[in-house]
Amino acid sequence: MQKRKRIQITGRVQGVGCRPFIYRAASLLGLSGTVRNDVRGVTIEVQGEAADVERFGACLQHGQGELRPPPLMAIASCQVSDVEAVEGEAGFAIEASDARGQASSQVTPDMATCRECLAELNNPDDFRYRYPFINCTNCGPRYSIVRTIPYDRPNTTMAAFKMCERCAAQYADVRDRRFHAQPVACPTCGPRVWLADAAGCVIEGDGNAAIARTAAMLREGKIVAIKGLGGFHLAVDALQEQAVVRLRQRKRREHKPFAMMAASVEVISRYVRVDAAGEALLKSAEAPVVLLDRKGPAEAGGPAIASSVAEGTATLGFMLCYAPLHHLLFAEEGIEVLVMTSANLSDEPLICDNAEAAARLGDVADAFLNHDRDIYRQVDDSVVQIVDGGPAFLRRSRGYVPTPVLMEDVCPEDVFAAGADLKNTFCFAKGSQLIMSEHIGDLADARVYRHYISSVKHLAGLFEIEPKVVACDLHPGYLSTQYAKAMGKPVVEVQHHWAHVASALAEYGCMERVIGLVADGTGWGTDGAIWGCECLTASLTEFERVGHLAYFPLPGGDSAAKEAIRPAMGLLCMLAGEKSYLEEYEDLIARVEPDAGRVRLIAQQLALGVNTAATSSMGRVFDAAAALAGMGRCNRFEAELPMRFESAADCAVTAAYSTAVETDSDGTSVLDIRKMICELVADVRGAAPAGVISVKFHNGLAEGLAGLAIAAREKCDLCTVALSGGVFCNRYLANRVISMLKTSGFRVLYKHTMPANDGGIALGQAAIAARMLHCGLV
Repeated sequence: MQKRKRIQITGRVQGVGCRPFIYRAASLLGLSGTVRNDVRGVTIEVQGEAADVERFGACLQHGQGELRPPPLMAIASCQVSDVEAVEGEAGFAIEASDARGQASSQVTPDMATCRECLAELNNPDDFRYRYPFINCTNCGPRYSIVRTIPYDRPNTTMAAFKMCERCAAQYADVRDRRFHAQPVACPTCGPRVWLADAAGCVIEGDGNAAIARTAAMLREGKIVAIKGLGGFHLAVDALQEQAVVRLRQRKRREHKPFAMMAASVEVISRYVRVDAAGEALLKSAEAPVVLLDRKGPAEAGGPAIASSVAEGTATLGFMLCYAPLHHLLFAEEGIEVLVMTSANLSDEPLICDNAEAAARLGDVADAFLNHDRDIYRQVDDSVVQIVDGGPAFLRRSRGYVPTPVLMEDVCPEDVFAAGADLKNTFCFAKGSQLIMSEHIGDLADARVYRHYISSVKHLAGLFEIEPKVVACDLHPGYLSTQYAKAMGKPVVEVQHHWAHVASALAEYGCMERVIGLVADGTGWGTDGAIWGCECLTASLTEFERVGHLAYFPLPGGDSAAKEAIRPAMGLLCMLAGEKSYLEEYEDLIARVEPDAGRVRLIAQQLALGVNTAATSSMGRVFDAAAALAGMGRCNRFEAELPMRFESAADCAVTAAYSTAVETDSDGTSVLDIRKMICELVADVRGAAPAGVISVKFHNGLAEGLAGLAIAAREKCDLCTVALSGGVFCNRYLANRVISMLKTSGFRVLYKHTMPANDGGIALGQAAIAARMLHCGLV
């Protein structure tokens, strides 16, 4: 007896070879029916003998024999229902996409060039030999070129290129790897590459000649802007110190480390230690920048990386070639390691348009390797490191966005979550999906803020989202908060550190109440203080502050995040008292700030309480400790001093400075670090090595943070701890705290798909608002 079933699947199922796979599976089992894309995902109807229909369902999930699901396909949900059999139906067909209804289908991120395409790229007999835009359903651009969904060629920037006969034949052949690969093209019909100067004048119009000339310029120490998948990179030879220095001067990025690109793990291994986890990330289809431990001078092989690439860090950031153009460039003689940094000035938005690149970067780049496949969404490279054996994001963008986080429950209304002002991302809740944006940046920059506004509108339009509720940070001064409130919708204000904990709960799909340890620089507290080292008990509907770092005075407002003397004087004042700290610690204060006039000004602020706030900021404690240990006087980019301090740690030392967890009159646990600071001061005065001071500081803080969690467990009978906050981007501290918590019997939720820093805040805000809506609390 013939049975017919309708199967609706959601997830990453469009533009990844899903329909051809389904066609082949149905044909293999002798089933008739149809498959089509729609705004929700993919809808299948299969008809045949009952046993064969059941086998099809198993094949859909796991494949059968040599027939395997496409590598990029990921099914999030699968709904099956019985429908009436169709008499006389013959064969299985792929139908045209159905664009009716409300969009909820996932959009696939941009992916690195696959092995099959690379083989064709290097095959002289293939008609796409050395073609810089070779791709298939397993690789290439997706999110960066799509204007709307369903993901079909007319809805992408490839609509401008009409396929030639050969490309069209592959596109239409269900047996071909390029069946319905929307960006498919070749030298005859597709985009092209050329090399131009800042005025737009063509230097080399032939693609191969343009790539060869680009390589020659890089070997000469020139700076070339190279258009890739999600935008332009500024490239220089990473082995030439003067070239890197020149790039820093022109880009106005004097100190922040640069990312690099190489063609193979073997090359990367000459300069850093690549373990199995690091190699897997480097070789993944997402191809992020991976931070890896430097090799010492005696271990490193080949010419040295220019010192100006990343000064004062124990890691270097590497990625492998992920676009065909990169592979062609690195195949040129003398191209081994390139700095590949975002093409912008300072921290402005990434540039993706040819004309804008020439206009904005004409004084930066010596030439522009352009192409004419438009980028609809600029997307920065993602940046990850390894914590607790898995990926830990510093920036989640290309390769990962806009893959959603899935919720158990359906959100009854669309939600917009505005995120934080630093490392901004935003998030939408729609149905069961939490859709995070790519990295936006720091909203204080006017260009970034305008990019933020346009990005919110774009992503909302792409997924047909109409927010009925908005979520934002408590901080009234945040631009993101002001933008959210100006939307005129009901507002859910979410305390900063609660949002941090909630982001971990959302990633893990955890609905229970947990202990949250959050350590960062700044978050608006419910008591008017500046929070920054918090122990909460929290769920997605409520939180309670059960512990925190002991308050200390912080003079200077936002400038305290840059000038380490400010938190240093605040901590020393807390130790010795307002009347004697200047005299007692005169030597240390002068070590951090030799300008006596500035010291007097800050001391007056502290004495009068002018522009001085009580804070529990762990980030500022790190700044102060690093400065006292001789790491520098100021943060020339965010967290520079703590990064140097971490890099200096002598991991062979197991000793720790002293901390204590005490209980105040309200029953709140308070982490007291006064003895720690005293011991650090003694070591500094005793000329202890910076590596010893650093590791004792880290070890002591780890013990203190674990102590807060243990005190919360004793009080609240909870055994799961969520970790978040920018301080937990510190690998040494994060690994040590995680290890101590696990040894103490805790289950630890450390984020491996979202950033621990403020780049994950929006996810937590959206998850809280969605849950509160579901529970009728909004």
